[in-house]
Amino acid sequence: MMMFVTFLILGVLLGFAGAGGSGFVFALLITVFALPVPIALGTSLTSMFFTVIAGSISHIRQKPAYLTTAFHIGLLGAVGAFLGSKLSHFMDPQFITIVSAYMLFISSFFIWYRTRLPIRKIEDEKNIYILKVVSIGLINGFLSGCFGIGATPLIQLSLILFLGLTLAEAASISMIILLPVSFFGALGYIQNGFIDWGVLLNVILATVIGSYIGAKFTKTAPTFVLRRIVITLPILGGIILLV
Repeated sequence: MMMFVTFLILGVLLGFAGAGGSGFVFALLITVFALPVPIALGTSLTSMFFTVIAGSISHIRQKPAYLTTAFHIGLLGAVGAFLGSKLSHFMDPQFITIVSAYMLFISSFFIWYRTRLPIRKIEDEKNIYILKVVSIGLINGFLSGCFGIGATPLIQLSLILFLGLTLAEAASISMIILLPVSFFGALGYIQNGFIDWGVLLNVILATVIGSYIGAKFTKTAPTFVLRRIVITLPILGGIILLV
């Protein structure tokens, strides 16, 4: 029951912030619920796929801008995530935990810094735009699969920094991007046998319900509220991992 309530609350926050939450789920599974790092990685990334299904449906119904771009980045990210999930099998669990924590801290800082600056719409030539989309998809997908953090803060930062999207625009499509990314990342971990199916069911039920509810408030929420939650969630996940 404690696990269900914990992840239900987390699901509401993730749906609102447009996040998959794999990093936060990973942090809770290894610290609060004492799962081994490889199992926690696979379980968190697999649960994220089901979480982002619910959140994506809610976001798509609101017809966000840049929907086509989101699909392209997501498909490219899926390739990177699958490759990353295979590589993580050979990495030291302690190293994965530390890198995941610092990636969450760094991305949160840059989102905080970038969203304090004036919005600057970027007009790129077609080739440059395609190069940016490919890079955002492959690199963030690889990091997601390799370190199991979902890469939501990194994806949102990339969209803001390189494509000139607002925070609200980035939050509204980041879950759509994570749909194929999380699926192929999870597939790699399932093939390696790194899943606790009982824990996975608990996490999925709670975060899916919470995510669908939370996503309904993204578009209408004040920007300062959305900004604080998007910035705070990665920091909390990183702190839990390090502690």
